[in-house]
Amino acid sequence: MAHNIIEVKNLTKKFGDFTAVKDISFSVASGERFAFLGPNGAGKSTTIKMLTTLLLPTSGSIMLGGHDPVREADAARKSFGIVFQDPSLDEDLTAQENMEFHGVLYSVPRDTRRARIEELLNFVELYDRKDSFVRDFSGGMKRRLEIARGLLHHPKIIFLDEPTLGLDPQTRNHLWQYLEKLNEEEGITVFFTTHYMDEADRVAQHIAVIDHGQIIATGSGEELKKQTGTQTLEDAFLKLTGSEIREEGADSLARMRMFRGRR
Repeated sequence: MAHNIIEVKNLTKKFGDFTAVKDISFSVASGERFAFLGPNGAGKSTTIKMLTTLLLPTSGSIMLGGHDPVREADAARKSFGIVFQDPSLDEDLTAQENMEFHGVLYSVPRDTRRARIEELLNFVELYDRKDSFVRDFSGGMKRRLEIARGLLHHPKIIFLDEPTLGLDPQTRNHLWQYLEKLNEEEGITVFFTTHYMDEADRVAQHIAVIDHGQIIATGSGEELKKQTGTQTLEDAFLKLTGSEIREEGADSLARMRMFRGRR
């Protein structure tokens, strides 16, 4: 039976008088494909930032690959890779140079780094473009390189925040094929957010839905549809979270309220 590689208990994050994440608890099994879903402003990004050491929790606890991201930040960082929603590659470097730079940052031994880079660039079908500047890559190629870079240091978990946003359906499909193959062959845990409900339904083995900073439902896609009496995950999501348009993200709203409080 798989152990839990992520354990979140009573996690809360406040920005001034605004609570972005309210006392949430959930776990992710080792080797699981886990989707974290919620509308804009629900608290997804704030939670991911706490999981990946970019934000300190106000209260509660996190265990990530056996490490506490608050007390053991460096060890926790080595246990995961991350693909951000916004591009994070250096476009003035080649694909190979981006990978080399990441390998040095994560202290991947020099004698094994080149072999690992070649393996991953072949895996995402970019080895023939290893000496090309990233600025000349398409959006899909950049995403594939970011995934390869995130896997370079052999992480146990990969976090993907909207990894296929803005990509065409063919590229989206190929990216998930890479990730599912990696999950099956290497047992890496995949933790992702997406606005594409069909993606979550097809890829995720377990889903947590967050809204207004609280976990409001968990289960497989089929279980969530059964719980809500709906036919599609999108309908289940709308039934759980409502249909009103969300304009503000939790982080931006929190910063705005803190700014107002200082005036």
